Amino acid sequence: MSLPEPRANPGLVGHDTAAAALEAAARAGRLHHAWLLAGPPGIGKATLAYRFARWLLAGLPPPAPGQPPLHVPPGHPAFRRVAAGAHADMITLEPNRGDRGRKELLRVEDAREANRFLAHTAAEGGWRVVLIDEADRADSAAFQNILLKTLEEPPPRTVLLLVTAQPDRLLPTIRSRCRRLDLFPLDAAGMQALLAGALPDMPAAERAALAGIAEGSPGQALALAEGEGLAMQAEVDRALAVLPAMDGRVLHAIAEAVAGRGRELDAFVTFMALLRRALTGAVRSAARGAGDVPGWVAARPLADWAAIWDRLGRLAEETERLNLDRRQAVLTGLAWLRAA
Repeated sequence: MSLPEPRANPGLVGHDTAAAALEAAARAGRLHHAWLLAGPPGIGKATLAYRFARWLLAGLPPPAPGQPPLHVPPGHPAFRRVAAGAHADMITLEPNRGDRGRKELLRVEDAREANRFLAHTAAEGGWRVVLIDEADRADSAAFQNILLKTLEEPPPRTVLLLVTAQPDRLLPTIRSRCRRLDLFPLDAAGMQALLAGALPDMPAAERAALAGIAEGSPGQALALAEGEGLAMQAEVDRALAVLPAMDGRVLHAIAEAVAGRGRELDAFVTFMALLRRALTGAVRSAARGAGDVPGWVAARPLADWAAIWDRLGRLAEETERLNLDRRQAVLTGLAWLRAA
């Protein structure tokens, strides 16, 4: 079992304060025309954006007793049409998905499509919503420049919802025209409740381990479950345990475990993400002077580790996007970790 897609998810866990802020602004007649929903990947930003969109399109229904803010029943026509991607007064822009699930980019034509949508009056006489998921993943500056013009001169009763885990990749002029709403990782209780519903057949101890690795992100926890997260975390631990040296046999064994015959792309993506996360945690601890810094960190200056973290990110993205040899990518990345 997994969580519903954000557009069809009726639930909201851990973000009641943010939802209440959106609802209060709309009810007070002071709704800003553009909102930037920011926060770590997988914590529910898109889920909240769709929740707010269908609440607006449903005509701002009154609070429902016992329900989080912005509640619209799944049987409501606005809910069903938003879930189906068929509401006449809403358009969603998101990166296309290429072969084998590889992420693509938002295109200039997507921005132009949104402008054409906004050139018409609302089909139902109410609000219109433009939702841009992963707004930072644009194929060129032209996309953001077209978007900027829309933000500068928005049509009446129009709301733009920009969802991103990397707001700094957006132009400063775009960020300055949006009201920013930061979402934060779920607490332990929220994660336990959500994963118990999404992964009921998984042993509780494994769910707890996934929650710990995911750091309060339900989406990350579910992605880890699909990408063999616990097994890939074990391989990351195995690699870091032998640093700063790494025997070639160990290096090849890890590469085979991550990207050998029969392994899915998700396992490679998960391994690289967990490896970079481990580097981030170790370097931050070293920079703060904490006492729990792994010994291998001292083998290089902290700036070198930061550069390797960046190179690993580019390697993972290029391997996924261009369908390169994943086993060779793992070998390359692990070789970078070894001390010269």
